[in-house]
Amino acid sequence: MSKILPYPLLTIFLIIMWLLLTNFSLGQFLVGTILAFIAVQGLAALHPAKPRLRRWDLLSKLIAIVLYDIVRSNIAVAKIILQGSKRERISGFMTIPLDLRDSSGLALLSVIITSTPGTAWIDYNSTQDTLLLHIFDLVDETAWRNLIKNRYEQLLLEIFE
Repeated sequence: MSKILPYPLLTIFLIIMWLLLTNFSLGQFLVGTILAFIAVQGLAALHPAKPRLRRWDLLSKLIAIVLYDIVRSNIAVAKIILQGSKRERISGFMTIPLDLRDSSGLALLSVIITSTPGTAWIDYNSTQDTLLLHIFDLVDETAWRNLIKNRYEQLLLEIFE
């Protein structure tokens, strides 16, 4: 059974997502089911490592922090854009050293950073354990470094390592 349907929940969610994005009909259900099975088989062929979460209880705290930061960043970026040339904006790149080594934790950190408006994960150098980050409004590098290290990385270290 596991070779035919290695990720049953993912299969169900993909079918549901397909039906939500298209019309609810028998034909769309069949197409969605076929695509979900193909996608799940493709994922199974990659043999992804299963993440080891050491502190499940901190996930809700992380989600709350990230959602708050996304809303706050949306407002900040909207203000910058709506002000136009009235305010000088400095975009830039910065490098942040990371202590996080877990691949699942790094993947989650990349999703968090990229989903927050005004920031983008550009590169991770695994030999030097540094993150290259682009910031839309780079005023204070120390504040950004502290935000990434103390707000996100510290929590991810507790969850994954």
